Amino acid sequence: KTLAGLEISHSDQSPTDTMSDDLTKLCVENDFQTGEGFVACELNTIVIGLTTGVNTFFLLFAGAAVFLMQAGFAMLCAGSVRQKNVKNIMLKNLLDACGGALGFWSIGYALAYGDKDTTDSQTRFIGNKGFFLTDIEGDGYAYITFFFQFAFAATAATIVAGTVAERCKMSAYLCYSLFLTAFVYPVVVHSIWAADGFLSAFNANNLFRDQGVIDFAGSGVVHMTGGATALIAAIVLGPRKGRFYDEDGNPLETPAVFQPHSVALQILGTFILWFGWYGFNPGSALFIGNADSAAVAGLCAVTTTISAAAGCVSAMFTDSIIDALQTGEVSYDLTMAMNGALGGLVGITAGTSVVEPWAALIIGIISGWVYYGFSKLLIKLKIDDAVDAVPVHFANGMWGVIAVGLFSEKSRQSIAYSGSVAHVGWFYNGSDANLLLCQFVCVLWIIGWVSATMIPFFIVLKVTGLFRVDPLEEEVGLDISHHRGAAYDLTAPKQEDVEELMEVRASKHGKVEVPREVADAAEEVVGIDDAEEEMA
Repeated sequence: KTLAGLEISHSDQSPTDTMSDDLTKLCVENDFQTGEGFVACELNTIVIGLTTGVNTFFLLFAGAAVFLMQAGFAMLCAGSVRQKNVKNIMLKNLLDACGGALGFWSIGYALAYGDKDTTDSQTRFIGNKGFFLTDIEGDGYAYITFFFQFAFAATAATIVAGTVAERCKMSAYLCYSLFLTAFVYPVVVHSIWAADGFLSAFNANNLFRDQGVIDFAGSGVVHMTGGATALIAAIVLGPRKGRFYDEDGNPLETPAVFQPHSVALQILGTFILWFGWYGFNPGSALFIGNADSAAVAGLCAVTTTISAAAGCVSAMFTDSIIDALQTGEVSYDLTMAMNGALGGLVGITAGTSVVEPWAALIIGIISGWVYYGFSKLLIKLKIDDAVDAVPVHFANGMWGVIAVGLFSEKSRQSIAYSGSVAHVGWFYNGSDANLLLCQFVCVLWIIGWVSATMIPFFIVLKVTGLFRVDPLEEEVGLDISHHRGAAYDLTAPKQEDVEELMEVRASKHGKVEVPREVADAAEEVVGIDDAEEEMA
């Protein structure tokens, strides 16, 4: 259509934005109460409303998918622990969501994104506005943005749950979950994602090395932060009883393996997490109402899929080949496959919007190797991670951040970061390693900040006796000692009750016909018994 000779067309880049800009121009340049100016203003209002509605619904879906990952973590952790600790780990996953909601609503969101003075160019360490969401005035998109970011904060907290499973006190868990989501994690978020963060690629006034850190969906911000916290907690807390040492405290020649109580729950949790990642990565585009955002979200879905698949295959077959060389037998480990896929998902999260699909394949393959190597390293160091969350999230979080410095492609980076292409991946420009340097600084910053805050925190918990459960309670299981009974009722019926039931049925129906298969089996058993008696 044309209004006053001005063509309202669909731009190749962002049709809704272009249409809205053109209509706004007509609305301003003409009388907004009559004629073409009135029509332009009305159409502009409709376009903006529709775009805002679509973007809000997009974040609602993406945030819900990320929140569903809480169920994935719960299933994965519950399946990975022993039967006697299922209730405990499930409750901790539930309380992660509750603590994350309250901590991020009250303090965390303000520290992460609050900016009281938006008119100056000052770079800040933390935000200072929006505590208890007091500065959001009925803006639907602002509310849904909080919801989306809360889901990320809860994910960072729940990473720790599996690592310290089967021996951590509930009180300690509540303390560090709230501390992580309300303070430690928001500071990392502000530094890398806020408009005035000192490492942020969105800091228009003070870009670090003219580029800033690229961590699109949080390999570093979310997964490294949660993974580093889990690693520190595992070291301070110590291994589970009998994992690396016997009852006298002597090292075992071969570490004990505590088998998962339900492989079915593990694989269910893995698939739920994979599904949730389609909210985690594509949802980080934050908008969907224009062509650029749609292109980013679509690319994210593709790179996420490829990296996860590559990580799964890489980790499993690497483990199979090495095991075959050592034992001469070929086997396939489901745990390696599941955690390899999750490692691939973590590894692609930082660069999901700025790398080509072929690069996602390489990132996924290396993610599988990173998971395998770091998992074996933890065992050699006698660090007990009940669900291997540290190799998946911390190690592959580091790899994901660094991978951006190698594989970030110029055109993809320009779309995802609104033209910010001062530096690209090192493989595309071997003489420019500035982006790679930014990514390394990001890794060091997260490790340093989390260590400086969480090491003293966990040591205080340990010294005060608030961190670890009593050894007898650990041996019995936390379900019975802390949660009023076991998760599963496996009590068999009394033998006398079974015999009575059989007698009642026989008296009601007369002679009971024994099925032919049962009779044949009984005859075989009798024949074997007779033969054994003759031999004796």
